[in-house]
Amino acid sequence: MTGRVPPLVIASSRPGRRDHVSDGSLVTTSSAREVARAWENFASGEDIETGVRPEILASWYRCRDRYEVDRRLDVAPGATGDEAQRADNGVIFTALGGLGALAGQEVEQDGAVVTVTDGDGRVLGAWGDPSARRRAELHNLAPWSSWSEECTGTNGMGTSLEVSGPVTVTGPEHWCEAFHQWACAGVSIRDIVTGAPVASINISRWNASLSKFVPPWLTKAVACVEQEIYRRAIYEADKVIAEFTKESPQDGGSFLAMDRGGNIIAANESAVALLGLTGETPIVAGATEPAERWTPDIPGLPDVVRWAKKQAQGNAQWSGYARLPVCPGEEATSLTLRSVVDSNHVVGLLCAFGVQEGEAYDGSSDDVIGSLPRCVIGMRKDRLVLLAPSEIRYAEADRNIVWLATERGRIQAATRGLDNVERMLTPHGFRRVHRRYLVNLRRVAELERGIKGELFLITDSRSPELVPVSRRHAPDLRRMLGV
Repeated sequence: MTGRVPPLVIASSRPGRRDHVSDGSLVTTSSAREVARAWENFASGEDIETGVRPEILASWYRCRDRYEVDRRLDVAPGATGDEAQRADNGVIFTALGGLGALAGQEVEQDGAVVTVTDGDGRVLGAWGDPSARRRAELHNLAPWSSWSEECTGTNGMGTSLEVSGPVTVTGPEHWCEAFHQWACAGVSIRDIVTGAPVASINISRWNASLSKFVPPWLTKAVACVEQEIYRRAIYEADKVIAEFTKESPQDGGSFLAMDRGGNIIAANESAVALLGLTGETPIVAGATEPAERWTPDIPGLPDVVRWAKKQAQGNAQWSGYARLPVCPGEEATSLTLRSVVDSNHVVGLLCAFGVQEGEAYDGSSDDVIGSLPRCVIGMRKDRLVLLAPSEIRYAEADRNIVWLATERGRIQAATRGLDNVERMLTPHGFRRVHRRYLVNLRRVAELERGIKGELFLITDSRSPELVPVSRRHAPDLRRMLGV
């Protein structure tokens, strides 16, 4: 356990009254009334821009437009789905369970409940004050219930699984009216390889506020669990590299190894040349460190990797193949994927180019990920900005943060990850032109060639901004633009 759980303080329930709390700050209910009015308006179908924190308003849009959560819900639904994720992350949940139990002992005197969920928002354990737990059980805030945003709307556990960092949800910030008397704070733990959430830990309190020290404590407390995830990523990489070394072809064919997230861990010289990389790349010697791995810019590869992991689960002998445009301007190339399995779980994939073996990939069977929102949500300072896709000229990734170039200036997308933004914008005429850029083809005004023949797009002739086009995407882009 990292430090003690900070004291949780009760806020007055009388409207307009201020109460001093133990850390010297003030708690007032006036902002809660403003949020409550905004919640009523928004839930009735109106759009609002002020009075609500951006991360909460973004969650409300997801609840209303993507998940269509019934705001009259008063009990969380029971958990559904298989046990695959729980079994795969058993060590992580054991560590989180111990953390939750210890935290539950410390918050018991404050009338709080500590809960731990898996990456799908299914509650795995609950600890804390017995009377508070009994009240929580009236809303099914108990093991084997689902508190994801998709099932239960805006709440500390579910919303923390949608974003990075700690999340607080207080009173009418909850999407469902029945939960408006709860205050909660949660933080998710994410897989360092895939970026997907694997678990969350949350502290909840009925008809009372939480100390401002709770969110930073949660972040500090889960650091030990994140260390375990990091150690597992290194262990899996060692397994994959060992299998890569054993299976590398002697005829010089292009061959590489990927982790569970589709990032390249190791590659032979032929594969490095095929992908257009330099000989000094860390993957030549084997990149055990997650930060040293390379994400290939091959259209369609992420979907093929997801398919391969699903098909190969528990089968160390599985193989399958697909045809993808590996080299820019050339015909699609066959590539065969073979699973690397450890303890009955897929920890990586081996990839041989120019080979067709095993099960054939059928791209038409891919599931559509979520429904499209009615608008694109951006964040600027403390305000949520609602954008029509036509307002966006291009999107630029800065690690997991995505920036949108618009007529209203440079705005951060509320959705994290360029792949996620790409899924949202592709139906509106956007195309990936670079590992870090999406461009609105309807907004391309000019094309410019660089000194070495590289291609740049100009989406606003009044500004000097240039959007680079990678060699891999240039042929398709010219075809789509008719140049």
